[in-house]
Amino acid sequence: MTVTESLLSYALAAGILTLTPGLDTALVLRTAASQGSKKALLSAFGISTGCLVWGAMVALGLGAVLAASEIAFTVLKWIGAAYLCWLGLQMLLKPRSEMNMAAPESGKKALRIGNSPFVRGLFGNVLNPKVGVFYVSFLPQFVATGYPVGPYIFGLAAMHAVIGTLWSVTMICATRPLSRWLRRPTVVRTLDRLTGTIFIAFAVRLATSKR
Repeated sequence: MTVTESLLSYALAAGILTLTPGLDTALVLRTAASQGSKKALLSAFGISTGCLVWGAMVALGLGAVLAASEIAFTVLKWIGAAYLCWLGLQMLLKPRSEMNMAAPESGKKALRIGNSPFVRGLFGNVLNPKVGVFYVSFLPQFVATGYPVGPYIFGLAAMHAVIGTLWSVTMICATRPLSRWLRRPTVVRTLDRLTGTIFIAFAVRLATSKR
């Protein structure tokens, strides 16, 4: 496979994967609707950073350990499911009634790292072992002939991160014309509860998933 064939085929496959609605889409849309474009962009950067972390691990061969070890897969799977469930329960039990998108966060709240949009996006990917297993089985198929596997795989992961970020920016821009409506207390509470339900559903799906 030539470099051109590799990149074109991978861009198509990664693009389809990115456009498929999932946890990342829900997180970006919810953050854009309730907290504004800047924080939604931080979530998108966190998600993309998670892709780069997995890409680096696969490039270094560590991802193969996850694919081969049932214990490693199970531990990370349950950690990821617990984190998603925690986020979902927070949104369900304590939905927000308003969002002042222009107001800065208080110092105490800013220190709560779990509430950082970037960290939420990052952990959503890093704590999902299926992403790692997917990268292990998916990325090597697109390595061009004659190129070092490790650096090339990381480059593909970076390409996926760029595609994902561009799609997130598109979704964020789409919410701007609706920003006034999306700031209504009823809408904010509904979005929190809906997103919380989606997060818990993904947590259950992750916890019950197999290789």
